[in-house]
Amino acid sequence: MTALLVLFVVAAVPLAPTEAVLIGCGVLAATGRLPLAAVVAVAALGCFVADLVNYSLGRSAGMRALRRFSRKPGSRAVVQWTAAKLALRGEPVLVAVRWVPGGGLVGALLAGSLRWPSRRFAPVALVGATLWSGYTALIGYFGGRVVDDPLPAVLLSWAAAMLISIPLGMAVRAAQRRTVDAAAAPAAA
Repeated sequence: MTALLVLFVVAAVPLAPTEAVLIGCGVLAATGRLPLAAVVAVAALGCFVADLVNYSLGRSAGMRALRRFSRKPGSRAVVQWTAAKLALRGEPVLVAVRWVPGGGLVGALLAGSLRWPSRRFAPVALVGATLWSGYTALIGYFGGRVVDDPLPAVLLSWAAAMLISIPLGMAVRAAQRRTVDAAAAPAAA
């Protein structure tokens, strides 16, 4: 149960390596050392707590917090793209952006800074945290079912996660760059 406590703490701390710990706990669930449902629930709860903290920071610090986060062009593109998408299709985007590195943080900060009511933000954040936690835990779980030794199982799970997330992340980043470039084109003309 110490692993579940560590998982909760890591998931609740923004920018902590939640995915790595969650995949490891998924592998432990495959070996029967942890219940898979508990792994998903604890991770989802921790991510939800982090989302509430980030949402509150967005409400109180507003765009100042996002400007600090978006000093690099890539991060700036994530912020601009997410803000534009949240304005159009808020709830599904807030769930989907969780799969982009740093997207859960940016989404929660933006929702807070855009003054989403908490009764709108909280259920969407909980759904996103639960879906992402289930997906990530299952990658570890399936890796642990394929390979008996925990270390190779974690490595296999990480490789599978990278094979899935890198192309998806690249596609989202390309969409973000196109959005940012399109917004910058009229300003340059």
